Amino acid sequence: MLRLKNLRLILTAVCLASLLVFFIAGWFYSHRALKPISDVVKQVEEISITSLNLRLNEGNGTDELAQLAKTFNKMLERIETSFMVQKSFISNASHELRTPLTSLNGQIEVLLMKDRSTEEYKKALASILEDIKSLSELANRLLLIARTASLSPADFNAKVRIDEILWQIQDEMIKLHNDYIININLDETVTETEQMAIAGDESLLKTAFVNVIDNACKYSGNKRVDISLNYSNESVFLTFEDKGIGIPQDELNKIYEPFFRGSNVKLVSGHGIGLALVNQIIKAHNGTLKFFSVPGKGTTVTITLPIAAKNK
Repeated sequence: MLRLKNLRLILTAVCLASLLVFFIAGWFYSHRALKPISDVVKQVEEISITSLNLRLNEGNGTDELAQLAKTFNKMLERIETSFMVQKSFISNASHELRTPLTSLNGQIEVLLMKDRSTEEYKKALASILEDIKSLSELANRLLLIARTASLSPADFNAKVRIDEILWQIQDEMIKLHNDYIININLDETVTETEQMAIAGDESLLKTAFVNVIDNACKYSGNKRVDISLNYSNESVFLTFEDKGIGIPQDELNKIYEPFFRGSNVKLVSGHGIGLALVNQIIKAHNGTLKFFSVPGKGTTVTITLPIAAKNK
């Protein structure tokens, strides 16, 4: 009886020891297995708005946790880029707004220093009016950039005709600039009106095309732009070609940045918002915008837009 009791005690001790070993082993291996996740959590907690340059350790680069870290790092890169662009945009916008405001303030202060002749007042008011127009144009473009930043193809339901928009622009711009030559050519690939119809916002598309046409004419000695419309694979292709001053090759990748102005156009008035706005509008319409330029020979701009579904 005593032996049986001792045997039970031994078996109980062995079971408890085994459970303890299993518990310790389980804790050890679970802690070891969960440690990489804990490390990722700690790394994420260290990232803030002032340290967006930090990245997660991607480990061996092959397992699921490594894939998660890679995905998170890519997201951080996009956030950091967006933050830097926004910071630069705010800084440049503040500078661009301050310049005409400072000019207006200075002109008015000088004007009020003493009585002046009617002609002097007229001359000063004309200069003030120009600054106000420049300020108004800048404000409108900044508002458009803010508006188009959140738009997507799903926001456009109305059908608009690309060719009709271009004919309208041609008529209006030549009235404003009688030295502009805007030549529009409809390719033989276009045989139906539906091939020129896209789902979009007529006002925004008009703004985009006007910016491209105005740049082409403004920076060309002959003030001419040749526009071609083609159709292929359910898309309409617009090509704007000029023989102007062109864009330096090392600056082509910067032309979509707000407030960026090429080194060869510093003496021409402008804010450097136009192409950034054009890019956003075309992207919002699920289109693409491409530039090919040779300094001193000219620039070719190609815009591709998907046509509207026929059942719409």
